[in-house]
Amino acid sequence: MVKEIERAGIPVVHMCTVTPISLTVGANRIVPTIAIPHPLGNPNLPIEEEKALRRKLIDKALKALQTEIDDQTIFE
Repeated sequence: MVKEIERAGIPVVHMCTVTPISLTVGANRIVPTIAIPHPLGNPNLPIEEEKALRRKLIDKALKALQTEIDDQTIFE
C-alpha cells in the first residue's frame, strides 16, 4: 500500500516498531516507534512526558515527509 501511494506522488511515512518489516514491505521513509502495544506513546510516563514523546515522534515523521530521499531511509 505504501509503495502505491508513493507511486501516485504522495510521500508516506511508515511509523513502526519493527523496522526490518518496513524495509521488507518496501516503505521508503521509516520512523521507529516505542513498543508494539503502544507504538506512539508510553502509558507508564506522566501525561506531560508522554505528550512530549508523542510530539517528538510526530515531528520526526513530518520532517521525514519533507525530506527528499533516493532509497529506503530510517529516520532515527
